[in-house]
Amino acid sequence: MTADGIAAERVTRSLGGRIVLDDVSIAPEAGATVGLLGPNGSGKSTLLRLLAGVLAPTTGVVTLDGERLDDVGRRSLARRIAVVEQHTDTQVPLTVLDVVRLGRIPHRRTWLPSSAEDDDAVGAALEHAGLTDKVDRRWQTLSGGERQRVQIARALAQQPRELLLDEPTNHLDIQHQFDLLNLLVGLPLTTVVALHDLNLAAMYCDRLVVLQSGKVVAAGRPEEVLTEELIERVYGVRAVVTLEPEGHPHVRFVRAGRPARSALRAE
Repeated sequence: MTADGIAAERVTRSLGGRIVLDDVSIAPEAGATVGLLGPNGSGKSTLLRLLAGVLAPTTGVVTLDGERLDDVGRRSLARRIAVVEQHTDTQVPLTVLDVVRLGRIPHRRTWLPSSAEDDDAVGAALEHAGLTDKVDRRWQTLSGGERQRVQIARALAQQPRELLLDEPTNHLDIQHQFDLLNLLVGLPLTTVVALHDLNLAAMYCDRLVVLQSGKVVAAGRPEEVLTEELIERVYGVRAVVTLEPEGHPHVRFVRAGRPARSALRAE
């Protein structure tokens, strides 16, 4: 287990007497994009919250550069790790600029106005997320894809080294899914992202971690992890997995009642 960056070592998390995560270890390489896969209830969101320090493990340890998260100050942690939740909403009439400025809170002293450094960080985040022409738009007028970009810009304004995202492509159309993931993989950050779409995970992630009932059942490069056998075992569906010219696997699901896998390959 590396001492650099964010890492979880043999973490377990219990909730109401039920084990939600069971002996899970993860240590993303610096700058890598790691995809968390698994059915609903497999523990993806819980693992992200442990990595963010929002939850504490029942057993095991989460570290940042070798230091236990318990020993890292909350402000220092917020400067280092940014989190984009699955659902974020507000009834407060905030603009895009207002929301992105929230990312500077860990860097500012209470009640002091923003500094030139804050303004530069916010401007860079807006530009990186392609939002410079939307700074005056109200949050309530934004589409789902635009809101996700604003949340990512807010996270970037924190100037983190680690970025954690919980199913950021949910409820987005295909174009916005691609736009969002293109943005993420272009960032010079260590990114851990929970995803449902196996093909998006294969296209955009350097490594995958597959969870089932709170346990890691597979981990490695997409072409190593996304096999027909694993998909059937974890998701309970049959699939045909082929290798794309770009080198990543492509998953084609087989509808119940269709011919067997071998027959499909012969077509």
